Amino acid sequence: MGGDRLKILHIQHPDEAAEILRKIGVDPYGITAMAPKTRHLNLLVRKQPCRVANILKQEMLSIGGDAAVARGAVSCSIDASDVMVMGTVKQITSLAAKLDQQPFGLRNLGRDIKDILTRYDSKDFVLKTSRRKITLTAKTHIMGILNVTPDSFSDGNQYFNTQKAIDRGLQMVDEGADIIDIGGESTRPGAEPVRATEEIKRVLPVIEGLTRKTKIPLSIDTTKSKVAKAALQAGAEIVNDVSALQADKKMISVVKDAAAALILMHMRGNPQNMQTGDLHYDDIMFDIIDYFGKVCHAAISRGIQKACLVLDPGIGFGKTAEDNFKIIRSLADLKVLGLPVMIGTSRKSFIGKVTGDHPQDRLEGTAATVVAAILNGCRIVRVHDVAEIKKVAAVADAIARS
Repeated sequence: MGGDRLKILHIQHPDEAAEILRKIGVDPYGITAMAPKTRHLNLLVRKQPCRVANILKQEMLSIGGDAAVARGAVSCSIDASDVMVMGTVKQITSLAAKLDQQPFGLRNLGRDIKDILTRYDSKDFVLKTSRRKITLTAKTHIMGILNVTPDSFSDGNQYFNTQKAIDRGLQMVDEGADIIDIGGESTRPGAEPVRATEEIKRVLPVIEGLTRKTKIPLSIDTTKSKVAKAALQAGAEIVNDVSALQADKKMISVVKDAAAALILMHMRGNPQNMQTGDLHYDDIMFDIIDYFGKVCHAAISRGIQKACLVLDPGIGFGKTAEDNFKIIRSLADLKVLGLPVMIGTSRKSFIGKVTGDHPQDRLEGTAATVVAAILNGCRIVRVHDVAEIKKVAAVADAIARS
């Protein structure tokens, strides 16, 4: 049947193509020339005027690729059309170069395509905090969840006592956590907001206690600039802001002044209304990418370094269960942003919809989401069960990096 001499190749990164070509014995110049031809990409360009859509199609056809446009685009009987550009990396790179000579704003589109292609293949990330540089290349980093709250969905009130919280943090360090994320306000659906003074009262003694006893990075999970500032002064070096700087406009200055790392999360609404408002997305991954593009631009334009940013697509925050699974499956789409991705699926209700378990019994379901996320490019996983997920991530890393 030909199975002994035929093999279909699934190439996901230029390095894979180069390795295969080297094994064949291809000349180094030939490897450089041919590697971009081995990977096919589909690039969606949203809402382009018909004349632009038609130019994109004509240019792709001229170099052996193709582009799909709406039925009325050719005759210009509609105002605009999405365009799906289909071709090899080499063809799409050639398209970007050809657009340099085109009118109607196509030069800017060509520049954007070049930028996306460069970011898409980024694989070496170094996250800068106020105290260190964290290399996010060789392994997935485990962020341990430490909720100093009475009402978090999974472990509320379990570590509300300061000493219990410190002991749990140190236990997670022993279990292999790379980062500890400390939160004093629940962000579960419908959770009541907490005043900044109360939040500081909850988290500060824990941060101070852990800072004295461990050297691993500490993160403060808050949307309030006052809480973030107090936590950073006490020893935290990462701010995990589920509002992505939208809840408190002073947060940017606090993060910048402290040279802290910053995790930006996608959320529609706030924890009080995020699961009761509009949960419909025409294209959820495009919405997330567009949102991150805007908030990252705002952060960088105000002085926060790109190397300090991490993106979290916000599993469970203003999404249906189906949306959450779709995000995990499509997580690689976020590679166009050229930033490391963190994901937090641990014990969440969308897992329970499949397994029927209570939050504390969702370890296996969480493990499945972690493996899928890592294989799709995730660099940090935020979890409750550090010891178990550390092993899960190590095996997923071995598969992903093989």
